[in-house]
Order: sequence, then C-alpha cells, then structure tokens
Amino acid sequence: MRNRINKIKLLALITVFSIVFVVSTANAAPNKIGILVFDGFLTSDVTAPVEVFGAAIKKARFSSYEVVVISATINKAVRSEEGLSIIADKTIYDDLKLDVLLVPSAYEMEGFLKNKELIQFIKKQNQSASWMASNCSGAFLLGEAGVLDGKNATTWAGGEKSLSKAYPKIKVQSDQNVVIDTKVITSNGGPVSYQAAFALLAKLSSEKFSDEISDSIQFNRLKNAFSPEQNRWLR
Repeated sequence: MRNRINKIKLLALITVFSIVFVVSTANAAPNKIGILVFDGFLTSDVTAPVEVFGAAIKKARFSSYEVVVISATINKAVRSEEGLSIIADKTIYDDLKLDVLLVPSAYEMEGFLKNKELIQFIKKQNQSASWMASNCSGAFLLGEAGVLDGKNATTWAGGEKSLSKAYPKIKVQSDQNVVIDTKVITSNGGPVSYQAAFALLAKLSSEKFSDEISDSIQFNRLKNAFSPEQNRWLR
C-alpha cells in the first residue's frame, strides 16, 4: 500500500514538473530582435524600432519575440549623437543567436567599419538570422560584412553613390525610403526608421498586425497630416 502511495506521489510530482516546464517553455521568448548601438548612433535609427517592436511584443501573437539592445563595445553604456544615454542589454561579446539584427548609423562610420570584431559579429549573425536590417549609413556596416552582396539596398538620401562606390556588389537603389530584398531591409534612416520598422514587423507577422501596432502608437495619425501625394512615404 505504501509503495502504491509513493508511486502516486511520484507521478503527481512528475506531472507538476511537466506542466511547469511546458508553461515556462511556452512563455519563453526564443526569437531575439537585436538592435546594435554604439557611441554616436543617430537616435531615431534606434528608438524607432525599439518603440515599434517594444509595442508589438506586448501583444500575445508576437510575445515569442524579445528586443535586445546590443553594444558594439565591451561597455554597455552608450550615448547617441543627440545626447541620449542608454544602457545596452548585451554586447557583441556575449553568446547571442539573433532572429533579427538591426544596424543603425552614425555621422562618423570609419572606426566602426574597421572594427573587425564588430564586422565578425554581423557576419556570424547573418548566417542564422531570418532578417538583417539597417538604417541610414548602417548599410555600410552590412556592406562591409558582405551581407548586401548581390542584393538591392539603400542608405541615407544622398549617400547612394558613396555606398555603390564602396561596395560595388550591392545593387544600390535611389529615391526609395525603404528597400526590401531577400532577408534584408535597408532604409534612409531618421524618421523613415519607423517606416522600415513597420515593414519588417509585417514580414515577421502580417500587414494587418503591423497596421494594428502602427495604430496603437498613433503613428497612423501622421497619415492625416499630409495630402495623399505627400503621404506615399508612410506606405
């Protein structure tokens, strides 16, 4: 009798642990959206996708994702060009496997382009990530890592010739706010970083869900501020 009771208790414990494991696994956020930062980054290149994806992950259908801000140096404390100080969640030296990596820009990119560890980090993530993305001159980092070879891409408005000259394998597009190719989204950056973030969100979920998040953060209200012709950049 005692053995039978013990067996029942053991089975009960196994059942409880199994339920806890299943629930914790279901609630986990295995898909990481990594947003790179470094001293001198242009603020909206980072804050736009943080706001868009930060709002999205609060919804049940996108809760399997999490946003991770990643410093390009060992120092997690980073300051933007406009003076915004932030503390990154991780650094490029941490063991990370990202579903998405988004690269911002700075006015001075040369030092970052020569940072072999940073370029190697981008190359490594590109091997397994579902999407790679850049805003503004962040395209030069993706170009240096070979991510954009043979693909359509853009950079800041007016910087297209520089990108094409530096990386002739890229099919550089002009007069386009956001360019989408296989596994890659690039944009002009600045306020257009919102448009790029919503385009990427649509690829990760659906156009309907992307529109829902756009409405939830009241970004759609901007559409009423312009004529239909002026409004094309928001589409």
